[in-house]
Amino acid sequence: MPELVFFSGTMDCGKSTLALQIEHNRSARGLQGMIFTRDDRAGEGKLSSRLGLVTDAVEVEDGQDLYAYLVDHLSKGRRADYVIADEAQFLAPEQIDQLARVVDDLALDVYAFGITTDFRSKLFPGSQRLVELADRVEVLQVEALCWCGARATHNARTIGGQMVVEGAQVVVGDVNQPDDIGYEVLCRRHHRRRMTAATAHAGALSPDVLPVETV
Repeated sequence: MPELVFFSGTMDCGKSTLALQIEHNRSARGLQGMIFTRDDRAGEGKLSSRLGLVTDAVEVEDGQDLYAYLVDHLSKGRRADYVIADEAQFLAPEQIDQLARVVDDLALDVYAFGITTDFRSKLFPGSQRLVELADRVEVLQVEALCWCGARATHNARTIGGQMVVEGAQVVVGDVNQPDDIGYEVLCRRHHRRRMTAATAHAGALSPDVLPVETV
């Protein structure tokens, strides 16, 4: 049976790499996929991985009906054996509904890849709808690590290495950009304390060190 599958995780855990691997494996078997993306780091109409892999994709626009797009594509005699939707957290909830309809009415597998929560630890609307509708939710097994070595579970937005907790939900950036708006993955403890790699090493004494009483 066709499925709507949501592959989720933090930034830097290999979501886009897996999307490209799924595309490669299926295209190698003669299948043709429809790839949707939104605000990829490589630019408009691209699906890219930090490993340097990239392929062309359909850039999703505000208000675009993804189900109607697939129906129009198929009605013109073109093929689409499956659908990949990367950066799915940026899709509107109604567009997630449309992807679910692609599964149910067109009998196509849909593989959606996205970050679950934003830099404030709040659910992205698109990700929330995916959790509500997906046949399966798969947490990526490649663990991103916080600067302390613990498993990273939260995405932090940084400006000049300093974590910020206010601003628009969607600001396109990337990890390892200390001088501009960037992102860093942190464990929950250091996200709560707003401790990035830069701020953790800024002082001689880390706030994580417990006070020691001297006699």
